Order: sequence, then structure tokens, then C-alpha cells
Amino acid sequence: MAFIDYYKILGVDKGATEKEIKSAYRKMARKHHPDLNPNNAEAEKQFKQVNEANEVLSDPEKRKKYDKYGENWQHGEAYEQQARQQQSQQRSYGGGGQQDFGGFDFGGGNGGGDFSDFFNSMFGGGPPGSGSGRGQQRYRGQDMNASLQLNLRDILESKKQTITVNGKNIRLTIPAGIADGQTIKIAGHGGPGSNGAPAGDLYIKFAIPDDAEFKRVGNDLYRSINLDLYTAVLGGEITADTLTGKVKLKVAPGTQIGTRVKLKGKGVPVYKKEGQFGDLYLTYNVQLPTTLTEKQKELFEELAKS
Repeated sequence: MAFIDYYKILGVDKGATEKEIKSAYRKMARKHHPDLNPNNAEAEKQFKQVNEANEVLSDPEKRKKYDKYGENWQHGEAYEQQARQQQSQQRSYGGGGQQDFGGFDFGGGNGGGDFSDFFNSMFGGGPPGSGSGRGQQRYRGQDMNASLQLNLRDILESKKQTITVNGKNIRLTIPAGIADGQTIKIAGHGGPGSNGAPAGDLYIKFAIPDDAEFKRVGNDLYRSINLDLYTAVLGGEITADTLTGKVKLKVAPGTQIGTRVKLKGKGVPVYKKEGQFGDLYLTYNVQLPTTLTEKQKELFEELAKS
């Protein structure tokens, strides 16, 4: 594979700006365009090289690779190919139940026949050697990434769920207590390998927002609960909601605004630790009466005097 000096093809130096490259490309493309050079094989070849040079130099990432390896690109060829295989194309999809990740761009298309072997080897035209007559090399498939949104109630126990990736249904178990932002790996469900090499892996990142009533911190949950003035002063029994149902609580007489009580084991399951749970912390919000009868006002006045 012959090295092609793209800067020379466009007639610009290595420090050329994007604007200069764009201008040079337009000029050279007009000069060698097949419509202006009918039946001219050399002009057609030059036109393809001009387009190829613009394809690389107008793209910051491709230009960076080209500038890095230059005429020594042969030594970086295998590295670049492996790096591409390891990089992930990331898209986010939310929602519970059956998930469809079929819209992901999993990368990897082959370069067309209008590009040189050098271009195809450097920028994704297939395994090194595919255009040079050498033996085909094996490369592991590309890893894939996705996101899945759940709610707090979805993670109270381990559950099986089916997702669809690239047209293929995958049955997976989501462990109880999985954390917001946590990623799990499903081995072998990434992109296919080349020439019999193993497939890549699928990485699913979980998004678990706080509930409207409960705030999660680690494995513990926090929420506020309203308490009427009379119960706060005299004590009594109330019913409170947890993620797993209602519980009855005894309120001590003289409970102050902001008092916090702990319900042991009523938090989130501890990830992959069977039978272990965080705690639920309730903060009392004492509500003052807004409408009082005359009799109630008199009683409060007597209390104030005493």
C-alpha cells in the first residue's frame, strides 16, 4: 500500500486551517472533475484522491490520526484497528419492560472502492490485509453501550427482563439494589467479531431517579411525613407509607418539628447481599392548624396564659 500525502494532493501545508483546506479542495475538485475531463483516467484518479484527501483532512479526528502516523502508518495500523474495536458507540434509551436497542449505530462499515488501500486501512475499510492480498486477521467484536431507566420499586427484588439488541432478544437478570449510574456487562452480546473472532460485550448503564416521595442515599431512603399538631403535642399512632407498604408508628408526646425516626430494614436491598437492606428515615413535618373554632382559640389562649 503506497503512502499518500494528502497535504500535497490538495496543495496545502501541514499547518493549513480548515478554511484553507476547504478552499483548496474546491479548487482541486473543479480542476480534476470527470465532467471537465471526459475519458481521462488520470484525471479521474486525481479526482478520487482529492476527495479522499478532503475526507481525511476536513475531519479533525481522522486528520489527527493521519498527522500522528504519516509515512510510518504501517506501524500504527494494527493499533488503530484494535482501538476502533474497543471504542463504544453510546446511545441512551430509557423506560422499563421490553427495551429496543436496535437503533444503535454499532459502527464498522467498510470503505468503498473509491478509496485507496491506505485510507481503508487507516480509517475503517476492514481488517488490515483485506485490500493487500495478505491473510485476513481476527479482531474481537466491538463493545456496545446502552442505558436503561428503572424506578426505585423496580429494584426492590431481582427480576428478569427482556431487552432487544440489534433484533435479538436478550434475557437478563437485574440484581436487586442496583445503583443509579451502575453498569453491568453482558458478555458476548456486542458487535460480531471478524473472521471467527469472539463478539464484543454489551454494557448497560442504569438510571434510577429518586421517587416523588423517597430520596435514596446509598441503600438508605429518606422522606418527610406530615404530623398534625395535636398528635405531636399529645402523642398517638399514625400510619406511614414505605416502598413495600404501610406501617404503623407510635408518636411520642411532645414530638418536635424536624424529629427524625429510623425504620430499620425498610430501605433499598444491598446489592448482591441476600437479606440485607438499608434503612428508611422519616422526618416529621408538624402542621399547624390554619382554621380554629372560637372554642379552640379560647383553649389555646388559656394554654398560653398558663
